[in-house]
Amino acid sequence: GENVEGSAFIFDGKISGPAITHITQVPDGFWPIIIAFIGAYEANRAEVGWVDPSKCPVDQPGLLRDDYAPGDLNFDPLNLKPKDKEELLILQTKELQNGRLAMIAAAGFLAQEAVDGQGIYEHAQSPEIQGWVSAWTS
Repeated sequence: GENVEGSAFIFDGKISGPAITHITQVPDGFWPIIIAFIGAYEANRAEVGWVDPSKCPVDQPGLLRDDYAPGDLNFDPLNLKPKDKEELLILQTKELQNGRLAMIAAAGFLAQEAVDGQGIYEHAQSPEIQGWVSAWTS
């Protein structure tokens, strides 16, 4: 890996240090833009996925449309989605498992940074890690 801290095109590369401190370094004007985009996307998803509340039975609030599967917004510009339902289910399960593993890994990185204030790059350069890597690769 390469040390890319401070070389990002966004925010003029001014966000630095351990990842756990990055959110506090983001300029204030960024959040209203992000919230607006997320709000627009979620409003569209609600229109696509849920039955209009005025047309729902009283005992079934939040009723999903029959032709809607949660998370499926028919966005597949590269036509990668399998046509077979069983193959799609297997692929969705693999994606969920991969995402869960990635979240656990990210939580581990952030926890380690919170303990000693060093980023991932600094830990990778430590003599203990370098010794382990050289022993593992030789």
